[in-house]
Amino acid sequence: MKYLHTMIRVSNLENSLDFYCKALGLVEMRRKEVPSGRFTLVFLAAPESPEAQLELTYNWDSEDYQGGRNFGHVAFAVDNIYEKCQQLADHGVTILRPPRDGYMAFVRSPDSISIELLQKGEPLAPAEPWKSMANTGSW
Repeated sequence: MKYLHTMIRVSNLENSLDFYCKALGLVEMRRKEVPSGRFTLVFLAAPESPEAQLELTYNWDSEDYQGGRNFGHVAFAVDNIYEKCQQLADHGVTILRPPRDGYMAFVRSPDSISIELLQKGEPLAPAEPWKSMANTGSW
């Protein structure tokens, strides 16, 4: 498993970039505009550890981020998302967003921290029981 990023939602992208890049010293690694979803993703990293990134998510439509809603998730890439989800389920972890697409799943830690699991490389072929499994709770 490889650590990928931690995601936080920001209310003003330019102010956040000014803080994280100009004041703190992180560098922008990549940016993705998603007009269909009305959001922008900006991935930042410290110059000495570009592999450990901070994902800033800017939703174009305003939202009040109270109660920790601005913190998103911690992400890990896994060799086989189905095996990892089964391993977690075998340990009593609820798969909140099953990997129906063979690519992405979400679980929560005992302290309700959202954990995103992403399949390394290309998505695996959809497979049961995952492809028929519904979401549970929020992730």
